[in-house]
This record gives sequence, C-alpha cells and structure tokens, in this order.
Amino acid sequence: MNWKARLLLLDGLMPSIGDDGRLAWGSLADAAEDAELVFLGLDDGKACFVAVPGRGDAAPRMANPQLWSLMASMEPGDLALYGGARSIADWHARHRFCAQCGAETSLAKGGWQRNCGSCGAQHFPRTDPVTIMLVEHEGRVMLGRGKGWPEGRFSALAGFVEPGETIEEGVQREVFEESGVRVRDVSYIASQPWPFPSQLMIGCHSYADDDALVIDETEMAEINWYTRDEVTSALAGSGPFVAPPPHAIAHHLLHWWVSR
Repeated sequence: MNWKARLLLLDGLMPSIGDDGRLAWGSLADAAEDAELVFLGLDDGKACFVAVPGRGDAAPRMANPQLWSLMASMEPGDLALYGGARSIADWHARHRFCAQCGAETSLAKGGWQRNCGSCGAQHFPRTDPVTIMLVEHEGRVMLGRGKGWPEGRFSALAGFVEPGETIEEGVQREVFEESGVRVRDVSYIASQPWPFPSQLMIGCHSYADDDALVIDETEMAEINWYTRDEVTSALAGSGPFVAPPPHAIAHHLLHWWVSR
C-alpha cells in the first residue's frame, strides 16, 4: 500500500488483526470525523497514526482472555507497536479534562501533550514504575498467585513504586507486604513496558535469609517456593504450576533465573 499516511486500526483499545496475522492498518479516512489522531512515527516514509477512542468506546483498561490470546499470537514488532499505541491512546481518552481547573484539554505536539485552553496547564503522558521481582532462598524462587487468577497460574510478585522510594526500597516493601519475607541485595535484571494502562515493569532479583511466609490474603491467593527443576518444567509446560506467558517479563525473568 503506497499511502503517505496510515491509521492503526483499533476496536476501542483492542488490536485489529488482518488476514496475514499482522496488525491491521487503514487510511486516515477510517477515523471518525472528529477523532483526535496521535502521531506514532514514520515507517518506510509513511506517517503512522492511531485514533483516540471516543467517549464510551474504549475497551477495558486491563487485559482480558481475548486480548491475552491476541497478544500471544503477535510478532514482537507488532506487539511493541500495539503496546505503545494502546498506552498513548488510552492516556488521551482518560485526560480530556484538565486536572488543574477541570476545563477541556486539546491534543498538542502530535499527540504527545495535552493543553488546557483555560488555565494554560500542559499535561504529558505518564508511565508508572512497577517493580517485578524474583526472590531467591537456598536455590528456590518465590512465586505467587494473585486474587482472581486462574488456579495454578503463578508469577513473580510485583507492585508499584511509591513516591519517595528507590527501586530497591520498592522491591523490599512489596515483597514484605505480600509475603512477610525480608529481602536484601536487590539487583536490576531487565525492564518491559506494559500497556495496562501504562506501566514500566522493572525486573529485579533479590535474596531472602528466611523462607517463612506470612501471606497478605487481601492481595494474594497463594505464595510458594519452587526449585529450578520445577521452574524449568513449568516453563516447558509440564511443571507444578502454569508459568507466565512468553510476552510477559516474568517469563523472561524465570528463564534468566534457571539458566544462571
């Protein structure tokens, strides 16, 4: 398609997939007449845009089974593009009004800013830092199952970094709050943007001197310790728990841990 500009097609915030299994694109004429368009960048000389969902049109902000399935089938490049587009479109849909004075805001700088015409405030897309961490004790790793998760599905513990905290302090606090375990020697492993709605997952590793658990039952359904052999089996699809999906950073953190 020899367009000078093209539009990433979303159904609310859900991706549209073409017959070739790739993200579907259309022309700018496919956007609603009054839609706000966010500039995503250039691809092979073509300007790429995504439309901000209209009021009431946005899909749920959290992932659902249908979206998990679609994401699992996407190529890495499409998944990254969709994640960024989803985050920025969702931010615009949720920031139509000024947090300072309540007046309507308007899209600016190609969609990477919103301005208030009443008080002059400028608003910028935000990313929320989240620590996601492996806790190790004597050759075993701590994994948890959150409230409402499917039976058998386990992942690394995670939580938002609070104002005034370092990443290390965020890891230590979240682990203690959810499991009752104190950790030390926190180290950074890798990071991943996560567009639900717009987090930066900061993957870390730490050590515990004690494996006694005091589970926060308001957030966690289960927390267990697993050996390398058990984690290796789970990643292969035959272990004592269901591992995180390949497109989640927790999956890659577990691969990193078993290969150390």
